[in-house]
Amino acid sequence: MSSERTGTPVDRFLRLGSLPVAAAALTGTVALSMVLVAFGNITDFGTNQQFVQHVLAMDTTFKDPQLMWRAVTSPALQNAAYLAIIVWEVLTAALLTFATWLWAAGLRRRSYDRARRASSAGLVMVLLLFGLGFFGIGGEWFAMWQSSDWNGLDSALRYVVLAAFALVVVHLPTARHGD
Repeated sequence: MSSERTGTPVDRFLRLGSLPVAAAALTGTVALSMVLVAFGNITDFGTNQQFVQHVLAMDTTFKDPQLMWRAVTSPALQNAAYLAIIVWEVLTAALLTFATWLWAAGLRRRSYDRARRASSAGLVMVLLLFGLGFFGIGGEWFAMWQSSDWNGLDSALRYVVLAAFALVVVHLPTARHGD
């Protein structure tokens, strides 16, 4: 057996401070967050359904006639958009959960390529949902920033920052020895 695998308890404990462990922990943190977001939207469907309906209808914005043509008032289209968001959240949560499992398996083998790729895909999905979806489409196209009641930009920012930070950590170079 190599001395790396049979190091002292202190050495094994200090390995918890390695970059791969940090990447695994961050991926797992975002995974759990996305699981809870998806779970909340499924089990309390109506609350965020109202959010999506108001944002798409633009009924709590400044109602500038130059922008109101963008409003989506069809309940069928609003519900389709909300269901698409939930499906995206479930797929993201599943991929990030799988990536967390790959990190855990990779830590035993000191092989991180698959975990890094899966984490990257899932984290980019988070960035697309909250960056493109909430900032770009909701915030700018549907003028969500104008609403004092139905404005999810601050909440979306937390997810964008967490996912972006995790993505950076996941892609930092990993040392060969000691990880």
